[in-house]
Amino acid sequence: MKMIVGLGNPGSQYARSKHNIGFMAVDRILAEMPNTQEKQQFTAATWQGLLANEKVLVVKPLTFMNDSGRAVGPLLHYYKLALSDLLVIQDDLDMPIGKIRLRAHGASGGHNGIKSIIRAVGSDAFTRIKVGIDHPPVGTVVDWVLSPFTENDAPAIASALDQAAAAATAWAGGASDDQLMNTYN
Repeated sequence: MKMIVGLGNPGSQYARSKHNIGFMAVDRILAEMPNTQEKQQFTAATWQGLLANEKVLVVKPLTFMNDSGRAVGPLLHYYKLALSDLLVIQDDLDMPIGKIRLRAHGASGGHNGIKSIIRAVGSDAFTRIKVGIDHPPVGTVVDWVLSPFTENDAPAIASALDQAAAAATAWAGGASDDQLMNTYN
């Protein structure tokens, strides 16, 4: 089994925010996984099904972003999964809107959700798909990440979500991190 985690904040007021791009990406993945039912486990919404002929657990932590590890760590332990079985989809302020990048491991880059997961699992050796949301042109980072994308951003975001879902599907199907980085970075 593999686990795909989309990062975001729970609640309808955050549903379309830039910080919820991970939730949006797993929604695209779930659209490709028929006959899944939502289940609440360890402060997360989860779905199990097949993706690229691999059993997959899709996860949306129900904690706020900065406490995502509280959901991810117990799920990883409960299902006895290795870090190599974990893929996290996150937003990234340091990339232009709509660009995606895969990373096989590494530090949090200042992302509090990733920091929380690293603390919870005791390592940074898990695969990530980063989706660019850009830096705010004015105002605070908090206001920026909690604001929705503009209509002008819609085509780039739709393309990024399609690419993130395709990369996650390929990862679930056994593509190596190197293969994925060569294709999507």
